[in-house]
Amino acid sequence: MTYCVAMRLDAGLVFLSDSRTNAGVDHINTFRKMHVFEKPGERVLVLMTSGNLSISQSVVNTLREKLESSRGTNLYKVRNMFEAAKHVGDCLREVHDRDAAALKQFGVEFAAGLILGGQIRGEEQRLFNIYAAGNFIEATRDTPYFQIGESKYGKPIIDRVVNPQTSLDEAAKCALISMDSTIRSNLSVGLPLDLAIYENDALTIGRHVNITQENAYYAQIRKQWGEHLRQGFADLPAPAWNTL
Repeated sequence: MTYCVAMRLDAGLVFLSDSRTNAGVDHINTFRKMHVFEKPGERVLVLMTSGNLSISQSVVNTLREKLESSRGTNLYKVRNMFEAAKHVGDCLREVHDRDAAALKQFGVEFAAGLILGGQIRGEEQRLFNIYAAGNFIEATRDTPYFQIGESKYGKPIIDRVVNPQTSLDEAAKCALISMDSTIRSNLSVGLPLDLAIYENDALTIGRHVNITQENAYYAQIRKQWGEHLRQGFADLPAPAWNTL
């Protein structure tokens, strides 16, 4: 399973992904689900993936192969982020055309979800949620974030905290709490985490860190968030049954 979240804010973009796949009592693997395509000063694109690992890896490898080819379009040639989202969708359909029928014969559904965000010089930063069919939607000020994978546990805190005016540091903190809520409720989501911060108009990734179990800040907010939740619950009044 997977949990990835991305936020589009006035100050920039925040991306966070876990790295656990094939979770089980005796079979836990880690694979990176965040992929950065960057030409500093010209463009930054961040792709996060969920769903069937073989499908998502095929899409990423297809995108990288096209970058190495002198023919056709690729992520370094597209003129804007909308064309970039179309290109990723086209690559996803290419993988579907090649593999979907064979997967179905073995009872495996073609499952994939992608988040693409970034900025190309000359336009504003943008964020897209790309579905298995290759179609996509774009984040707006009313809906400034996307989640893919195991999203339900980490959604409430984001809905309560994040809006377009949220700072990058506050958004990163919220994303990490959202991830911690998901990890606590679902064994198939786990560390290490990839956290990337992009400042609007920078055209290069400013901060990109790998967060492991030994990360002091992550351990601190996990501990304090749990303590504050328990204290907040304890401070709530008991039900007044005669008024219910």
